[in-house]
This record gives sequence, structure tokens and C-alpha cells, in this order.
Amino acid sequence: MALGGLVVSSPFLFLGAALIRATSSGPVLFRQKRMGRVGKPFELIKLRSMRVESKGAQVTAKGDARVTPVGRLLRKTKLDELPELWNVARGELSLVGPRPEVPKYVDLEDPLWQKVLEARPGITDPVTLRLRNEEELLGRQKDPEGFYTAVLQPYKLRGYVEYLDGRTPWSDLRVLWHTLLAVLTPSRTPPPSIDELRPKP
Repeated sequence: MALGGLVVSSPFLFLGAALIRATSSGPVLFRQKRMGRVGKPFELIKLRSMRVESKGAQVTAKGDARVTPVGRLLRKTKLDELPELWNVARGELSLVGPRPEVPKYVDLEDPLWQKVLEARPGITDPVTLRLRNEEELLGRQKDPEGFYTAVLQPYKLRGYVEYLDGRTPWSDLRVLWHTLLAVLTPSRTPPPSIDELRPKP
């Protein structure tokens, strides 16, 4: 399925690569170390959406000056994530599964992380769908990285574990279908409120 997806999406990949090459210097692909199954790191591949040698937080908020104009378009349409299908073909990702995190934000001593890392990470999942417009939510914060680690990541972990506990092949198919709808109609997936992100008492 992943290889077929790469073939079908190749026109969009070539278009994105051409736009990146024409508007900014540097490589077309962005590679970043992420934490894989059982804590084994791997290299995630995306179309590059930021300027080369960009420094700063490893989370991206809406309006981040590091993102190029073409990069904003790629991120909004999620075209930047198409190369991740190669990670799926290599066995590093699944189509559906918890999104892989950068090692900096992973606590291997945390029981929630231990549970999440039992599964192969994926391109999409219900939490990722709920946070389809995560950058918009982070853009409202004075300290996006602090908000991410204190509020957003714990919300993700709770959601990942909840999904994994009841996961079935049919639920994965539903996630793929809803992911397609979310890409085509992003306005249908507004970010959750702050109250929704915090754990219930």
C-alpha cells in the first residue's frame, strides 16, 4: 500500500520538490531522527518546509519565521508528509499508529511512553486527526515549546494509549478514511480548546 501510495502521489511529490528547489537553497528532503518502536531511533523523511540551518524549538507554531512560503503551503496541505510512505515501506512506520516523536521529548521511564512505544509509530492516528491544526494551537501560546511539553504532549500520550487499547483493523481503516477527509476539508477539524486538552479530574 505504501509503495502504491508513492506511485500515485508521485506527481505531487515532484511538484513539491520543484517548488522547493525553485524558491530556496538546500536539499529537497528534510531528515530528522525520531523515536521508533521499542525506542529504536530512525530517520523520518519529509519534504523540506523550513530554511536550511534553522535553529530553535523542535515544535512549529503558526507564523514560525523558519517556515518558507512554499513550506507553509506544503504543511497546510500535508504534502510535506508524503515521503513518509517510504518510511512505511521500510518498516519504520505504519500507515496508522502514534506519531513518532523526536528523542528530546521522549521519557523512556514514563509508563505511558513505554506503552506507546510497544506499537509501531504511524503517519496518522485519531489524536493526529484531532490535532490536524496543531500549529494554529501552538501559535496562540507565548511559549509554544513549554505548552507542548506541559499540555499538548501529555494529551497526545493519553490519546495514543486509549486508541491502542481498543485498536482493530477496522478502526485503522476508519482512521485512514477520516484522514483523507481531514486533508480535503481541513476546516472540519478545528483544534481542541485548552480545557479539552487538560486531563479530566
